[in-house]
Amino acid sequence: MIQLGILLTNKYRLLSVAAILDVFESVNRFYTENEEEPAFNISLISTNTSDGNALEFKGYPIQAPASATKQDLVFIPAFNTMDIIPAIQENYSFIPWLQQQHQQGAELACVCTGAFLLGATGLLNGKTATTHVDACEAFANAFPQVKLQADKVVTGDTGLYTSGGSTSSFHLMLHLLQKHCGKDIAVRTAKLFSIDMDRGQQTYFSTFSPVQAHNDELVAMAQQSIESAYHNAGTIEELIKEIPGSRRNIARRFKQVTGITPIEYLQKTRIEAAKRLLIKTNQQMTEVMINSGYSDPKAFRKIFRKTVGMTPTGYREKFYMS
Repeated sequence: MIQLGILLTNKYRLLSVAAILDVFESVNRFYTENEEEPAFNISLISTNTSDGNALEFKGYPIQAPASATKQDLVFIPAFNTMDIIPAIQENYSFIPWLQQQHQQGAELACVCTGAFLLGATGLLNGKTATTHVDACEAFANAFPQVKLQADKVVTGDTGLYTSGGSTSSFHLMLHLLQKHCGKDIAVRTAKLFSIDMDRGQQTYFSTFSPVQAHNDELVAMAQQSIESAYHNAGTIEELIKEIPGSRRNIARRFKQVTGITPIEYLQKTRIEAAKRLLIKTNQQMTEVMINSGYSDPKAFRKIFRKTVGMTPTGYREKFYMS
């Protein structure tokens, strides 16, 4: 029987814990219905076991890390806050336990922003990882030694597993189920929870949220110029030509403040506009292209697919708000 530990971190997101429990309880039920021993022995692990809190959760006893047995697989849930650094500090006592468990052979898997706690262990340094698309910049800044793959739904590297936004946790669990229980169980679970097993990336769920809270007036002027005139099919030079200063100086300061170049900022702004038009209007594809600042259909489709992970037509079919 596989020992499965689920952390109840401080500020854990209830939905992610519930999803993990639901999936693995369902798998255990598959086995018992077939008169077999359950595949997983599930434990809940928390550092809050002596402060008056309930010592069980959904019928499971809660164990302190020090008293928890050796685990084969440990799940770290997502955080219910985007203020991640204080959340990591509140959960620092888990870090040596996670390091020890992995050293003893346990696989560590994290859901969404739970990757920040795994990153804080140092175990991901030099390894691949992903997290929620809108938290990738913060993750990259916090853990520059991790090989972040922001477009990936799931990553796995030497027994360390990460997943993207919350629903990507199902794809992570399917991956681990196929590894530990076989393809038949993974497929049966996917059917039970109506999971699209072929989803390979999460970029089409991302939202461009540019940095606005800064004190660089020149950069702010460039941002405003791009955001107000992105729909004009001009070059970046034309859009920022009224900004005082040399092109080199503007580009250097722009990237320092926003993390991307003015050209990348323009492309992301245009693609975000195209996404809105695709899902909120009935405009023809040519209109969407022109109104988001593009004049070449081939270039528009190429840039959209590279940025979003699917074609403009595919994006509309998947997310159109009728």
